[in-house]
Amino acid sequence: MNEQVKEHIDKYPSEIIDMYNNLRKIIFDCAQYEPKEMLWAKLPSYYVGESFVRLIPFKDHINIEAQAIIQHKEELTGYKITPKGMMQIFLKQDIPFEVLKQIFAETLV
Repeated sequence: MNEQVKEHIDKYPSEIIDMYNNLRKIIFDCAQYEPKEMLWAKLPSYYVGESFVRLIPFKDHINIEAQAIIQHKEELTGYKITPKGMMQIFLKQDIPFEVLKQIFAETLV
């Protein structure tokens, strides 16, 4: 893991760190090319070319920013999705692994 990203993530509760690591693994498993991991404006980001996914941790949830979220909105009922396509997953919610695999693969091309 990128050292700056690790330092940023380590400030959060262990449950958020675990969720973050699960989401990060999906990103690396689904991308056709290895993503470049970095902090962008203090936001953990994963780039393949100009395409990106951002995992933005908070104390009780993680926001996911990915271009393909809007196309899969109907598959994500029960999760808050902003009009700009940011998705929130709270600690009490299950991670929708299969849908996120599609979203990350479609975004990071």
